[in-house]
Amino acid sequence: MLHRLFAALLVAVLAALAGCTGMPDGVEPVEGFEVERYLGRWYEIARLDHSFERGLDGVNANYSLNDDGSVRVLNRGYDVEAGEWDEAEGVARFVQGPGTGHLKVSFFGPFFGSYVVFELDKSAYRYAFVSGFNRSYLWLLARTPTVDEALKARFVARAEALGFATEELVWVDQSRNETP
Repeated sequence: MLHRLFAALLVAVLAALAGCTGMPDGVEPVEGFEVERYLGRWYEIARLDHSFERGLDGVNANYSLNDDGSVRVLNRGYDVEAGEWDEAEGVARFVQGPGTGHLKVSFFGPFFGSYVVFELDKSAYRYAFVSGFNRSYLWLLARTPTVDEALKARFVARAEALGFATEELVWVDQSRNETP
């Protein structure tokens, strides 16, 4: 049986084969992006559902810098059905340069998918709104396992205005990552 995050690799490969490093019309990556400030752990607060994340709680990503300037991506989620943590490791590279929040991410060889940071708390890097190459991929990421209702509402309003199907958002259970 394939692990869910292995399935993510397969989806990334198939998406990459279709040339998926662009972005949806109207979605613009943030400028003034500082990768050093973006490094570290991010918790997935909300997402549009995908087979490679279906059934996963506690999803988080840890970003670190590789020697060559690329970004190491370690995604982790708790597979509720299997009762275990699952991980996938990949690499991200800038598409338009290090000051623009548009990266391409690969979990398998030379095949990449888009990672577009289209809103970011530039003062403290506490939250990020991220899309993929089309409107089927959307995430709200935060430095903490929970966020306030105002940020959730801002995310939904912004995503809805950009044409994302916000009624289909999955709000991720992060209770496994909360500190007592």
